[in-house]
Amino acid sequence: MPTERPSQDLNARDRAVYEWQLWVPGYGEEGQRKLKNASVLISRCGGLGSPVAYELAAAGVGRLILAHGGNLKPSDLNRQILMEDAWLGKPRVECAARKLKALKPDLEILAVPENVSEENAERLVAEADLVVDCAPLFEERYAMNRQCVRQRKPLIEASMYELEWQLTTMHPGRTPCVACLHPKKPEAWKREFPVFGAVSGAVGCMAAMEAIKVLSGIGEPLYNILLRGDLHDMSFRRLRIARNPACEVCGAL
Repeated sequence: MPTERPSQDLNARDRAVYEWQLWVPGYGEEGQRKLKNASVLISRCGGLGSPVAYELAAAGVGRLILAHGGNLKPSDLNRQILMEDAWLGKPRVECAARKLKALKPDLEILAVPENVSEENAERLVAEADLVVDCAPLFEERYAMNRQCVRQRKPLIEASMYELEWQLTTMHPGRTPCVACLHPKKPEAWKREFPVFGAVSGAVGCMAAMEAIKVLSGIGEPLYNILLRGDLHDMSFRRLRIARNPACEVCGAL
């Protein structure tokens, strides 16, 4: 279970800050209250995780757990919108936390200066109601996926390459898990790959919206659907995906 936090109602400032989204049919104050009391784990706050974290903070999610190791490098600056030049050589997760607190001073942040691993995944996933996977390495993705299945936590899975991206929302027992889609790590996958920051930003914003939908109950999340986009020609495809009954991670659910 996430760290116990007293349930909070909306106050006058909340109603002023989130006024425009409160007007969205089917959302209203009840949806906003759910976001305020939610905790979300974001694995990495880089090119993909930065816009996810920013949009969730801006939308009113009450608590973010940011897991990202390492210090800021020059090559991070064209994609990672929570970073700034003056922070080069310093821990990325601290810069992300500072920028988010500047946007939303009452946001609760647990900044973890390490990447998700087999050693910490259980603890980090337990802190959250929902997980957004923005990690570039399959080792991290597999560790998070196993814990999301074991702890019955929804997982937003997003990725990109060059001008292409894909997105789906996973719910243990209802949808495929990461291991269903990728039983083995792709041989050709590398830690560093070609991509534009705008591509990361595009899919990051959509991943944030999927998280908002799952947490608040508005709309229809991408359950059993893999959404793919190619920004070379702005084309989109919705692909039906299914659980693997023999999956070693979720097959027994």
